[in-house]
Amino acid sequence: MPAHLPDHPSQPPDRIPLKLHLDTDIGGDIDDLCALAMVLNWPGAELVAVTTNLEDQGVRAGYARYALGLVGRAETPVAAGAGRSLGCFRVKPDLPLVPDEAVYWPEPVAPAPTPLEEALDLLERSIEQGAIIVGIGAFTNLALLEKRSPGILRDARLYLMGGYVFPPRAGFPPFSNEMDWNVQVDVESAHYVLQHSSPTLVPLSVTVETALRRSHLPALRQGGPLAQLIARQAEAFARDEQMAARFGQTCAGVPADIINFLHDPLACAIALGWREGVEIREIPLRFEIEGGWLWQRVDDSGKPIRVVTRVDGSRFSEFWLSMVGR
Repeated sequence: MPAHLPDHPSQPPDRIPLKLHLDTDIGGDIDDLCALAMVLNWPGAELVAVTTNLEDQGVRAGYARYALGLVGRAETPVAAGAGRSLGCFRVKPDLPLVPDEAVYWPEPVAPAPTPLEEALDLLERSIEQGAIIVGIGAFTNLALLEKRSPGILRDARLYLMGGYVFPPRAGFPPFSNEMDWNVQVDVESAHYVLQHSSPTLVPLSVTVETALRRSHLPALRQGGPLAQLIARQAEAFARDEQMAARFGQTCAGVPADIINFLHDPLACAIALGWREGVEIREIPLRFEIEGGWLWQRVDDSGKPIRVVTRVDGSRFSEFWLSMVGR
């Protein structure tokens, strides 16, 4: 049955303050920063900790700390989690994990390496506090935590950006299962987490209906420090990725001035209660690794998993702007 909560078109649901833990690969695709900025502006939400994954000697943790410092939140705990040195990620060892720092960031950002156990400790503490855990990167930290503390993910309030249950709707990029980065970058960890938890999946097929647009940039430039940083990075990302040409001109459902998709902000918003145009269904899924890729197939004998199957992407994109541009 679809789960429907009251709609709030211009503001988040009014509810008891929510604790949220962000597990992120911030510093690559700019939608992680877009998600962090939204969470920090969400009324009634408390960001209790940030852990990073697909790390490179604390570079991503340094970016998270820098962003938090811009808005006076330097006290928020940040820890560097699973790094590329673990050898479990589908990345080439000679390629950089993040784009040119001098282009994307206004000044050099000091890396913030920490022991891996510190990140797992933060995740465990957040789960014990009843915080919502939102994974917007590889699932590696979560898998390592479950192996360290068996059963801890079973009752965790877990939301994951990723999953490929259905293809995108007509008019949107025809991404395949292999394009599901957060799942496919560390297949073994993703498989383990999905087997040992009951998450809500916010899959690629719905996140591609959102958009960070060039028309959003004037409002972002007039916003606070994080909004201005997003505007800076958006300009660089637009030059690097050329999504307007790749998708804005070829997909009828994608705005012509698209810069990036708001994958991670949508996952965070749904975790925090955003339900405008959202449909969530419980679907029995079977998880299998074949040919080095993880597949999630609908199967009546499979594990019931909550999956976001529909969203009003345009409305969410404008909502995100209203939150971040404050």
